Amino acid sequence: MIDITALDRVVKNTILAVEKGKEQIYDIAENARQERVRVKSELEKVKAEVLEVIEEVDRLDTEEKNARRKLMEVSKNFQRYSEEDMQAAYEHARALQIKLGELREREKQLRLRRDKLEVSFRNLEETVRKAEDLVSQVGAALTYLKHDLRDLSTRLEEIQNRQVLGIRVIRAQEEERKRVAREIHDGPAQSMANLVLRAEICEKLLEVDPPSVKKELQELKKMVKDSLQDVRKIIFDLRPMLLDDLGIVPTLRKFLAEFTEKHNFPVDFTVTGQERRLPPPAEVTLFRIAQEALNNTLKHANAHRGVMRLEFLPGRVNLLIADDGKGFDFSKAINATEQDTFGLMGMRERVELLEGKIGIKTSPGKGTQIIVQIPLEAGLKEG
Repeated sequence: MIDITALDRVVKNTILAVEKGKEQIYDIAENARQERVRVKSELEKVKAEVLEVIEEVDRLDTEEKNARRKLMEVSKNFQRYSEEDMQAAYEHARALQIKLGELREREKQLRLRRDKLEVSFRNLEETVRKAEDLVSQVGAALTYLKHDLRDLSTRLEEIQNRQVLGIRVIRAQEEERKRVAREIHDGPAQSMANLVLRAEICEKLLEVDPPSVKKELQELKKMVKDSLQDVRKIIFDLRPMLLDDLGIVPTLRKFLAEFTEKHNFPVDFTVTGQERRLPPPAEVTLFRIAQEALNNTLKHANAHRGVMRLEFLPGRVNLLIADDGKGFDFSKAINATEQDTFGLMGMRERVELLEGKIGIKTSPGKGTQIIVQIPLEAGLKEG
């Protein structure tokens, strides 16, 4: 028998943990909103500066052309002008050229700064949107936990399982946050700090060694490209936008191509049946299972190649993932520590949430097969 008091305490603790997680997500969203306001204000100022500089460049360009024409006239008709007139015309034209060059360089720097701020603003808007979605989802979970726990006598086991799942979800969220924070800190954050340093170097070189600024700007451009590539990788790991835009098949093809190139691990991918878009939950589930299965293969299976087959059928979709690795004892693995089996449990839970089935065929020395079946009629509409 399950102790109702203990179970109630567990449920309350779970609610508190989820509420705390919701508050943390809300704080993240609020901080992102404030940063978005700041970046927007700075962006508007930079845009205004760009317009002012452009107008000044146009004005000086006209003035400089007039000065050069004047200098040509003085030089051509030197009999009519004194040496002082010629010297004054030359110095005036030269001063305008220097000032025009400085303004054009400033315009270039402001444009770069404006482009960087626009990227930051768009990223912050996406962060706010995702955080707001998470707050909404966690709020829905809290509503369920608080108001829909009826018939405890007949649903104790179910409630207990959900409590365990809630803890796992929270732990997975925290681990994912740590991973993303670590990747951002080690990658884009470090690069951005270097970019600031490089920008400061460029500002100083403009005063003392203008010709070397071009080389520094080229390095700066390369660093920006590298940082952008790192950010895109982080975004793809979180949720590939290709999945929303084109669907599961193109996303899997891109993922497998990059996986093969990065790890030198070939995966034979085939699609059967009439290819079509699936409901978003089904596409996300299939992609995450493929991702988790191949990562597990790479870490544990000591395999040389893999096979993936996606089968579209009326009313359901099947996914097969197999490798030629060393396999494992499934009964021992499923009873091992939670950390060791979290990947398997996560895949099973994702499939069961969609009322699907997952089967794992493996034994020592005989490789591993994962077979997933997801129905498309259990309250889901195809995308």
